[in-house]
Amino acid sequence: MTDILQRIIETKRAEVAAKKATTSLASLEAMIARRDSPRGFKAALDKKAKTGPALIAEIKKASPSKGVIREDFDPPAHARAYQRGGATCLSVLTDEQYFQGDDSYLALVHDTVPLPIIRKDFMIDPWQVHESRALGADAILIIVAALDDMRMADIEAAAIDCKLDVLVEVHDEREMERALKLKSRLIGVNNRDLRDFSVSFDRTYELVGKAPAECTFVAESGLTGRADLDAMREKGIDCFLVGEALMRADDVEAATRALLGG
Repeated sequence: MTDILQRIIETKRAEVAAKKATTSLASLEAMIARRDSPRGFKAALDKKAKTGPALIAEIKKASPSKGVIREDFDPPAHARAYQRGGATCLSVLTDEQYFQGDDSYLALVHDTVPLPIIRKDFMIDPWQVHESRALGADAILIIVAALDDMRMADIEAAAIDCKLDVLVEVHDEREMERALKLKSRLIGVNNRDLRDFSVSFDRTYELVGKAPAECTFVAESGLTGRADLDAMREKGIDCFLVGEALMRADDVEAATRALLGG
């Protein structure tokens, strides 16, 4: 685990402990009971990928490496722009300390557009999965580098119980091997090396080539234009998560449409 990821996980442990002390699992279940059924995150990606690139457009204000990405940050407005631009799904950052996210952003976006949403946060406890469902998420993220195999399985089991899809993020061959022990076949391959933040598509192509054909792959990080998506699609990757390149655009809708070739 890298230094920055280690710091984030340590912070997250304290955050989750504080939340669990004030919000019971029973109260989360009561909130979930009032929610509609999940919208089918993976199903939406698979359906779109049959006819063109399937985009997960990310709503993100800041990151540890880049600082503030967008000053005029308005999650509902960005969600509507992404929808008009042709995004298939949305990703909403909820980590507060390192990404300037907030749990309320997820709930707001859920109530603004009908697109399936993944909660982009650092899952370390099954309790967070129930919280994600209560907030309106349709999928959660498991970062293999942040967890041992037992904890990953526990978190995935909670997601299955909550009827949420799981995007399992990997960075190298060893992590891919561990990811494939899980039931989820939605695999996010991060093009960015967490050790030095360099971007390499070649590593992604290599990992995808070694995985079972039934996997749905999502390319993450460092994607800036349609040429990147076309190169990925030639290698059999049809789903993409893009955040910073779109969040920095003056016209988010137009940038989304241009990325998708519209």
